[in-house]
Amino acid sequence: MEYLGTVAVLIVIGAIVFGIIMSIVKDKKKGKSSCGCNCGCCPNSSLCHGKGQKSQK
Repeated sequence: MEYLGTVAVLIVIGAIVFGIIMSIVKDKKKGKSSCGCNCGCCPNSSLCHGKGQKSQK
């Protein structure tokens, strides 16, 4: 019983992290970018967008 508060907080934090991960996976399946920024100035834009795809603005 002395750890009940700690366990409750861990469960809440775990649920929040799970929700965030599920949201990212859902957005990825829809083709949305994870950063939401202008990819024109991003050095890693070639990793997000394959050859022949235009960067998102």
